[in-house]
Amino acid sequence: MAILLSNKKAGFNTSYTPIARAIAAAMLLITELTYAETTVPVEAINDTTESDSVKVLDTIVVSGARRDTAWTAKEKLNKIPGTASVVDNSEVEKGRAANLEDVLAFQPGVFAAATGGNGANFVSIRGSGINTFYGGYARGIRYQYDGTSITGPGGTQETFLTPTGVNYTEVLNGSNAFSYGATALGGAINFVTHTGRSSQGTYLGVEGGSYGYLKYLLSHGGVSSSGDTDYYVAASKNERDGFQAQTPVDGKDIVLNIGHAFSEDLKARFIFRHREEKFWNGGNLTLAQIKDSPREISPTPYGRDNWSTLAVGKVDYTIDEKSRLELSLGYNKFDLDNGVGSSWYNDWPSTYITPQIRYLRTDDTLFGRPSDTSVVLTQTYLYGHTVGNTRIDGRKIQSYYTDYTGSRDTAFAINNDLHLNEKTTLTTGLSAVEVRRNIRTDSETSELPNVTYDKWYVVPRLGLSYKFKPELQLFGSLGRSIDAPVTWGIGGDVLRDVRPQKGTTAELGLRLNTEKLDGSIALYRTWLKDEIHNIVVTPATSTTQAVTANFNSSPTIHQGIEAALTTKLWEGTSGDSVSLRQAYTLNDFFFRHDSDLGKNQLPGLPRHTYQAELEWKNAKGYYAGADLRAVSSYYVDYKNTLKAPSYAIWGLRAGYEAPNQRWKAYVDLRNLSDKHYVAAASSSYNYSGSDAAVFWPGDGRSIFVGTGFRF
Repeated sequence: MAILLSNKKAGFNTSYTPIARAIAAAMLLITELTYAETTVPVEAINDTTESDSVKVLDTIVVSGARRDTAWTAKEKLNKIPGTASVVDNSEVEKGRAANLEDVLAFQPGVFAAATGGNGANFVSIRGSGINTFYGGYARGIRYQYDGTSITGPGGTQETFLTPTGVNYTEVLNGSNAFSYGATALGGAINFVTHTGRSSQGTYLGVEGGSYGYLKYLLSHGGVSSSGDTDYYVAASKNERDGFQAQTPVDGKDIVLNIGHAFSEDLKARFIFRHREEKFWNGGNLTLAQIKDSPREISPTPYGRDNWSTLAVGKVDYTIDEKSRLELSLGYNKFDLDNGVGSSWYNDWPSTYITPQIRYLRTDDTLFGRPSDTSVVLTQTYLYGHTVGNTRIDGRKIQSYYTDYTGSRDTAFAINNDLHLNEKTTLTTGLSAVEVRRNIRTDSETSELPNVTYDKWYVVPRLGLSYKFKPELQLFGSLGRSIDAPVTWGIGGDVLRDVRPQKGTTAELGLRLNTEKLDGSIALYRTWLKDEIHNIVVTPATSTTQAVTANFNSSPTIHQGIEAALTTKLWEGTSGDSVSLRQAYTLNDFFFRHDSDLGKNQLPGLPRHTYQAELEWKNAKGYYAGADLRAVSSYYVDYKNTLKAPSYAIWGLRAGYEAPNQRWKAYVDLRNLSDKHYVAAASSSYNYSGSDAAVFWPGDGRSIFVGTGFRF
């Protein structure tokens, strides 16, 4: 596998002149942050070291201020003894930025598929949530906005899984999300919202393209004259006719982020997000249909009407030069009307209340050695229910009512990094996790009227990192994971006593970061007990919805390779460069010794995924690149009789970003060969090798164009 480069490490844009780039690189190597003397107050940039002897050009300032937060986050995550990465959303926005498939491309260990382009309805890390594909709520990963969880006992409603107003995205695989209090198999994905400091001025962006896709974004950010208050507000609208026939999408976003420093020691922030989304789901197709007519819809299309509101209040208090206390309270109210326009209809209104306390102590000593410690207490409490309805002669008749109120997830975690010497760091952690499920139904078809349990689990973590050189790090870790079943996975009209899955993961890897090479490679193996699976028991018909069942399986193994590499292949004297970015994931998931399935592979995820992009950048701001996404075949049933076929799709991207960051434009061409391929699939126990309507088509040949202006 070739190796990678990253200009993010240096923190500058190759569109600058060589002299300006040299100044920016020197500044970052000395201070790790850039600041603008003429346009951005010093206090507007966190942790900035002032230098009177160096002047920074205005054209460098805006890019440095915007990109530095992502670069700083990467420096922080590089200290974790395991796979963790940062996505700078400004890089994603050099092409179409519609969903998590766009955002999470090139992230090792991550599989993200947009079903029909409507959204990233299937996201999995290290096999998390395997075969629990649904398209309404995500499972197996803790999703956060600015460190506050939007995941709870009911899973994660996908309404918020959009990149609107996001500055950068942190991806922490598996137990490497321990310091966030996340113990799910897949780890955590943390979206960090723009502030008035990272996105100053007024920005107007428009993009559109194939299948009726349109997206508009208007934002404004700034800092008060005193420098004590910053604000960012954004409004966005997206729409799409759909790749499959009659599958329109209409979404609207509002984002607000206000921060205020009452003093140097006391700071507060309020974050608000609201999104409304309506779309029609074209349904699953057979392999024959995807090959011959992938744009047709199934006999059972249906609509969804969603909205979500998130309000987060945060207080950051610096106790002394070594200690900091963070308090936050999140309120997340959402509603999903599922099955709109069909003969069945479910209403899922829910509210999450999420208080969180974090205590951080750095530059301390333990056993006479330098030490950094974090303590987090987080809990998500659920108020919510499901109402199942059927339509008879045009009337909506309630068929069951299931209440989930009282279910909660709690985690208390202590994490310590003990620096044994300049090269070696020992990481230890211990978490106490509570899983409470309180589910009651009045359904006459359920054999269980309720499922109630309250259990505590101990989750330890041990890691070690060793730096051969500052740019080359060896890391290893051993940790536990606890994945609690989502409430609706236990049941709606039929309850099943599904219990949390437990896992132990061992990981070993290398991380490299130089001027020409930037990347990591990790090998991991997870021993799972009671893994939670979902299968299609009865496919959907024109009059009934699909019947699925969740269950705890016999012991399974998840193991694989996660590799990412960016290589600077060439750099000209004028600042032009050619880079190769790559990511490879090996998924090897199987039963250990099941009495019926033996050592069969687990269905639902490709064994191999490879992505690559060759990109040329011009010192004046022009760029162009070609990309490849290759996915191997994989089984879609537990008996291993039916496979989703492999595919490879190509794309081209070109654009221009003005050196002063005032405007940009791009063209993004995807699936140039018009490949008919499977984006994701629903799994069942045994398809007996026969074609079945369980496959979601990927988009055909597409073209997208976009432009943006900053005033």
